[in-house]
Amino acid sequence: MHIPDGFLDAKTLALTGALSVGGLAVAARQVNRSLPRHKIPLMGLGAAFVFAAQMLNFPVAGGTSGHLLGGVLAGVLLGPGAAAIVIACVLTVQALLFSDGGVLALGANIFNMSFIGAVVGCAIYRSARKIFPGLRGRITAVFFAAWLSTVLAAVTCAGELALSGTLPPEVVFPAMISVHVLIGVGEGLITSLVILAIARTRPDLLEAEDVPTTRGTGWEFLAFGLVIALGLAIFVSPYACAWPDGLDKIAAKFGFAGHAATLVKTWIPDYKMPGISSAGIATAIAGAVGTLIMFGLACVVGRVLVHKKSEMDKS
Repeated sequence: MHIPDGFLDAKTLALTGALSVGGLAVAARQVNRSLPRHKIPLMGLGAAFVFAAQMLNFPVAGGTSGHLLGGVLAGVLLGPGAAAIVIACVLTVQALLFSDGGVLALGANIFNMSFIGAVVGCAIYRSARKIFPGLRGRITAVFFAAWLSTVLAAVTCAGELALSGTLPPEVVFPAMISVHVLIGVGEGLITSLVILAIARTRPDLLEAEDVPTTRGTGWEFLAFGLVIALGLAIFVSPYACAWPDGLDKIAAKFGFAGHAATLVKTWIPDYKMPGISSAGIATAIAGAVGTLIMFGLACVVGRVLVHKKSEMDKS
């Protein structure tokens, strides 16, 4: 669902950019006030895993693929503010380094996936948790929130396309919703399986646990998590489904795919490390590089925000 440059007009880009900047400022303030220090490395691991998992397009139907958005996964682990920042970091690196999503459209992509996908998705999860207790209830709530947040992100993306005059509303809304209803099922299944695995091994890491904990994330958990993310990027991403995702499929079907533009020359375009003849190896190396960059960047961002918090507390 990464919107490239050329799909949205200037007023929509300005509006979504302003909303995203304001939203990230609020998210940073929330992290500054409430993120426990032991969850800073978890921000890095979450960003690395989401980046790697987003490279793994899965087939849906009719020659269309989907991929993990990761907003609810990050929200359950970190809370809405940190999740929004993590997803924004992923989207920024994807746009600037891999030509995945437009640079000018970055505000729109952050709004759709960081705030609709992560913040709204986290709110849906928390509301559903009040209805569904226990571990089964948690997994049910995770699945429902991940599915619904994917559909809602598609709705906002459709609204942006309609506002820009790219497609009329009566065409773009049914098209986007129908395909993302199916993609959301994959989102829900992947997110549920990851949260179930964490609930079985480190339930204290799940956001909003009934019993607060100051136990650290643990280097073993971080190491295993980073190894899994790198394994996905190196060994699985080269074999990901090559079908276009929901937005790309709709753009091709309705004739505006040619509007896509690449305004900034990136280092690793299309997740292929330049200078390597083998497409599989080029993708694997690009995935590994991106995964490590995401881990480091998100950790640094989290540490800066928590450091600012400590300084404010002293003053």
